[in-house]
Amino acid sequence: MSVVLLLLLFFGLLALGMPIFLVLGLCAAVLYVASGEPLVGVAQIVIDHLNSPTLMSLPLFVMAATFMRHGGVAKALVDVSAAWLGGIRGSLGLVTVVACTLFAAISGSSVATALAMGTILLPAMIEKGYPRSFALGVVGASGTIGIVIPPSLALILYGIVAEQSVPRLFLAGLLPGLLQATVFFCWVWYDARRRKFPVEPKLPWAERLRVTMRAIPALIVPVIVLIGIYGGIVTVTEAAAIAAVVSLAVSLVYYRGFHWSETLWVVADALKSAGAIMLIVAAALAFGHWMTASGVPAELVKWVLARHLATWQFLLAINVLLLVLGCFLEVIATLLLVLPLLAPVLPALGVDPVHFSIIFTHNMEIALVHPPVGLNLFVLSTISRAPIGEVIRGVLPFLILLLIVLMIITYVPALTMWLPHAVYGD
Repeated sequence: MSVVLLLLLFFGLLALGMPIFLVLGLCAAVLYVASGEPLVGVAQIVIDHLNSPTLMSLPLFVMAATFMRHGGVAKALVDVSAAWLGGIRGSLGLVTVVACTLFAAISGSSVATALAMGTILLPAMIEKGYPRSFALGVVGASGTIGIVIPPSLALILYGIVAEQSVPRLFLAGLLPGLLQATVFFCWVWYDARRRKFPVEPKLPWAERLRVTMRAIPALIVPVIVLIGIYGGIVTVTEAAAIAAVVSLAVSLVYYRGFHWSETLWVVADALKSAGAIMLIVAAALAFGHWMTASGVPAELVKWVLARHLATWQFLLAINVLLLVLGCFLEVIATLLLVLPLLAPVLPALGVDPVHFSIIFTHNMEIALVHPPVGLNLFVLSTISRAPIGEVIRGVLPFLILLLIVLMIITYVPALTMWLPHAVYGD
């Protein structure tokens, strides 16, 4: 009966257009009251879960991404990509894929990547004669790389909820993220030749080296994070703090993207984004605690095992479920809502939780660019003032490519697991 009440309340509040943190929080409050458990105890549980050193890395990475977005780093990455890809047909489209991949390795956020790159590259591509729908599609789709290439905010949350090593998850996301970038690069190159997109001029070697040297401070941030974590020098949270400080210094002193007097405004913007994420996390923790205490995950495990599903059938069913949920929920809400239910099932079916993290995250990438709730669609529609239908048309070919990559990630686990096994062993 409680589960029926939960479903009715959850989808009813969503239909009313309530923010997802309020939907989860109200559902949790009603369910706890109905079960006779005091809400004060629930508050203490949420506080205990939020008091996590790993979770502290999340707002710090958000802050680093915000400094980079406002600080001129995105332009430096675009410039260095353009310097080396000039002379190839459709080079601005290829620049978009490469620059988004580089920015994703700094920001860890898909929406931040799409926003930063869209602001610079959309007007440039449209001015050069690229179809607007194509420009919108390549920016929106390439932005999704932000939540799988390390450092990924989604993978940090996955590690906390599923109690997995975040550095191991970061390594697992590296090759799938590069595969996605390669697939997009090849498609843009093919489409550009087929539709005869413009060719940007090829820069002389001296100019290429100058632009590359200017971009080095921006590229230092992911290098510091990865060397610090995998060299055993710092924890994930300490790496996030270093990334935030270095990002601020690079943006303020080297690129001078904003004046020092605007620093508090940029910090406030970062805290607003981080605060929105933490509100969802807090509400989802209360909701997840009730789900665990109710015995629903244990019953789900029994039900799945009773169906005698093969591992490939289970993974196919989960992919379909996540793609459907992605039509209605944003990334963090889906992760915090569904993962506590699915995590207990994985060992029984022989699915490695690290492999599953990338399957899950890639599904969330697809959710970012498919209607009706794909956040990247609305970000691009807003900054370009294009109808949402035009954005969807541009994204459609990339959506098909994302589904192909999803099947590869799902059924070729070596792609995900090779690096974690090589670094940490089995």
